[in-house]
Amino acid sequence: MVSLKQTVIADVVLAVSVVSLCYDLQFICSAGFIGDSLNRNMFVSLFCTLKSVNKNVKKWRPAGADRGFTFLDYNLTIAYHRTNLLVRYGRWSASSNGGTLESLGYTDGYRVDVDVPDGTWAEALKFHDILIFNTGHWWWAPSKFDPVKSPMLFFQNGLPVIPPVHPEAGLDMALKHMITFVEERMRRSSILFFRTQSPRHFEGGDWYQGGSCQRSQPLSPLEVEQFFSVSNNGTNVEARLVNQHLEKVLRGSRFQLLDITAMSEFRADAHPCRAGGKKHDDCMHWCLPGITDTWNDLFIAHLNSIKDRI
Repeated sequence: MVSLKQTVIADVVLAVSVVSLCYDLQFICSAGFIGDSLNRNMFVSLFCTLKSVNKNVKKWRPAGADRGFTFLDYNLTIAYHRTNLLVRYGRWSASSNGGTLESLGYTDGYRVDVDVPDGTWAEALKFHDILIFNTGHWWWAPSKFDPVKSPMLFFQNGLPVIPPVHPEAGLDMALKHMITFVEERMRRSSILFFRTQSPRHFEGGDWYQGGSCQRSQPLSPLEVEQFFSVSNNGTNVEARLVNQHLEKVLRGSRFQLLDITAMSEFRADAHPCRAGGKKHDDCMHWCLPGITDTWNDLFIAHLNSIKDRI
């Protein structure tokens, strides 16, 4: 059992590590979390840790950010830029004038421009020294992108990708374009991370099917494989599927993989479930304090290893 004193000491160590790294790396020091609500989960964890050590903080949001804060004593800014797919997307409906997609029978869906970054973070590259990206959950979201009623329709160079491709192929295309976009624009001294997929722990169906996560203990290694093995093709299989795409596309890039998946797969007991009056069990996001604090410990360890090499 971790004591309150041990927790406070750990928070101080993490906060001091972040600030000292900024000085050692000669950064103004601004870290941007770019991604879906699971990256917000990680951002909030880091904010709470830093604020527990130093409360001299003000709200300040870089362009496009959903939220952001500056710790005035250290000139340290952290911000969260919300983006579900990393790339621009929006509703698409068939034109009365017809077109390629219309000729194939499509009447409604979502247009996803795989080579155009979401406007919420496109300008973030000019400001942040450290970037932590994620994407994945929305690419496997049949409740949002119904493959029949509202499919994802991919566009490149302003034109539909023909023949239309499945979301897995669209994810690869989007990742390749966004990696190129970032690497061509970020300073060489900047530090780039891509966080692996955060696992879900739904049992008895997905969230919209009444799935739940009422466990009070972590999973055993055998249970982890039953939950997440790609060969089982279960409700929560997306975590390892997304990681396969990330590892393939990021190979040879400037991005470092922040691998939080394996450690998190065991923690079926660490979700908020119906806390806060939710109508459905939340088996995707994480309680705080919790596993996302450990993600940030790993993040800081990576930064320390970079500092040791310079």
